[in-house]
Amino acid sequence: MVSVPGFLLRRLYVKESLRNTPNGFEFQLMNKLGSGYTHGMSPLIVDGVEQVLSRSFFILNDQETAFDQISRDNTFTLAMNKAITVWVDGVTLEPGARKIGMGFDVPGLGTLKFDFTDVIE
Repeated sequence: MVSVPGFLLRRLYVKESLRNTPNGFEFQLMNKLGSGYTHGMSPLIVDGVEQVLSRSFFILNDQETAFDQISRDNTFTLAMNKAITVWVDGVTLEPGARKIGMGFDVPGLGTLKFDFTDVIE
């Protein structure tokens, strides 16, 4: 199976997009690597703590898709040059540097993982 290094996947993250919202926190992804889709999500990891899949969402074109709804029968497409918001409901991040990790299952590639660090003001 082909492997995609984390440093390349890290390019999906839109720098300085990590922020708290009234109901949680969010950040942006922008796929400039190539169209693809996922049929499974790993829990987001925030400073070493796993987040609940059912409270983690992709927002694309004003539609929310919970991470736990993504499956082989209900895939999520990471379209090229399209902004995608990742939102976690009910979790507020403390100010300072935060390390976020995420992983997703891609047909033919297996589980791809990357992390990034950004600062909450």
